[in-house]
Amino acid sequence: MSQLAIFQKWALEKTEKEMLRFISEQTGQKDLASSMLYSVEAGGKRVRPLLLLATVASFNQEVTFSCIQVAAALEMLHTYSLIHDDLPAMDDDDLRRGKPTNHKVYGEGMAILAGDGLLTLSFQLLSQAQLPFDQKILLIQQFAQAAGPKGMIAGQAADILGEGQTLDLVALKQIHAHKTGDLIRFAFKAGGILAKQTEETVATLDEIAQHLGLAFQIRDDLLDIVSTTEALGKQTQKDHLLEKNTYPALLGLDGAKQALENELTAAKKQLEQLKTNEFDFHLLEEVIQLFSLAKGV
Repeated sequence: MSQLAIFQKWALEKTEKEMLRFISEQTGQKDLASSMLYSVEAGGKRVRPLLLLATVASFNQEVTFSCIQVAAALEMLHTYSLIHDDLPAMDDDDLRRGKPTNHKVYGEGMAILAGDGLLTLSFQLLSQAQLPFDQKILLIQQFAQAAGPKGMIAGQAADILGEGQTLDLVALKQIHAHKTGDLIRFAFKAGGILAKQTEETVATLDEIAQHLGLAFQIRDDLLDIVSTTEALGKQTQKDHLLEKNTYPALLGLDGAKQALENELTAAKKQLEQLKTNEFDFHLLEEVIQLFSLAKGV
């Protein structure tokens, strides 16, 4: 097994365990807990907690239980966003991670509440993380901004408003910089903060994350065309059918593949700036490779 594969197995098992524990202990209504756990237990690659924890480990810092708590909060928040994205009023999807979406199983009302519950619990968990007070406050501020109306929600709103229009590349990048990219940026920045890195180093991590956020979305758009429903666990070819603004639609298939490679190359170039620091360059290099079209994030 590769260095990343070994780390990934250990770190994500810890994150999974903490999410399930916290949701079960902090949710007082049985049906609501069932709906929340359904989406959390549906699987997924846990990309965002992996990025966060791999960043901490790359600086040769111990991945403590408090780091796991932050990673679990991040994945809970991400799962809330998926539940709401799948709703009929949003992307109207029936399949997620190879299973019926939350609202198809529990109904729209309970799915909305499950998303609300995960969002709220993510902040509760982060606020209870065993961290120094100043570090915790900084992380909560960054977390709220990444998830809120200046971050992910801003991107979701712009995405809805862009439906039925033909957007240019600048507008499309702006949508996904927030909708997809801001939680990835939080993962890297939080990893740097937890590893007690300087503001300059955290800023470099943020630049890497911005490239990877766009790479993630370009790759997702490409997989909607070149992959299968069985492989992805969600319906493919849907972007084309709904005439959505995507990178392949705007740049063509080859152009989108090149754009993906460009973002990954830029991320690697930024990563090289950290070589002077005391950190494991190879772990994050492996992480970046996960975002290539051939890999399975």
